[in-house]
Amino acid sequence: MIPIGYMLKKVASPPAWLDVPSIECVHSVSGCVSEDFFDYIPLWRHNGWWRFDTPSILKNIVEEQVLNPESFTLFYYEAFEQEYDAEDNEWQPIRPEPSFPTAVVPPSTMHLSGYDVVTFSVHNAPECSPLSCNMLAQTLVANRFCLFENFESAYDAVAGGKFDDSEPGPYRVIAVYAVRPD
Repeated sequence: MIPIGYMLKKVASPPAWLDVPSIECVHSVSGCVSEDFFDYIPLWRHNGWWRFDTPSILKNIVEEQVLNPESFTLFYYEAFEQEYDAEDNEWQPIRPEPSFPTAVVPPSTMHLSGYDVVTFSVHNAPECSPLSCNMLAQTLVANRFCLFENFESAYDAVAGGKFDDSEPGPYRVIAVYAVRPD
């Protein structure tokens, strides 16, 4: 797994249309249900994975933009080294956008929420998390955070074509960790 960085999210309860009683909240990588904290892209402080290298960068943005830090949850992400292209039916290596410096500092403590499958049709920022965005959690086994419980389940679902008719890929498997800020 490759460290790809941090993000603050507005963690949401599952929308009524998702209709999976066992899901308590959505820890998806995409911002479709649980939104990112702020429209951060115009600030150009993200790394080549379109995440942030350290929590302190996020803390500074929150302070500068006068946002309420209590309304966000800090997440740390690691990505599987390859993405799946359903059209070509193959796994291919991933890399960060080289024009952005990337020096992710992993947290000292973190709690695994699970594994998300995320679309990256533009190959930079995460787009959709079909478990929540396309309601695939209704037919695939998702944990209380609307994620796969383990890497193997996520990988097998992607390789087995379970995401092929949801959103345009390629698909990446990303580990989602909740982090307590310092």
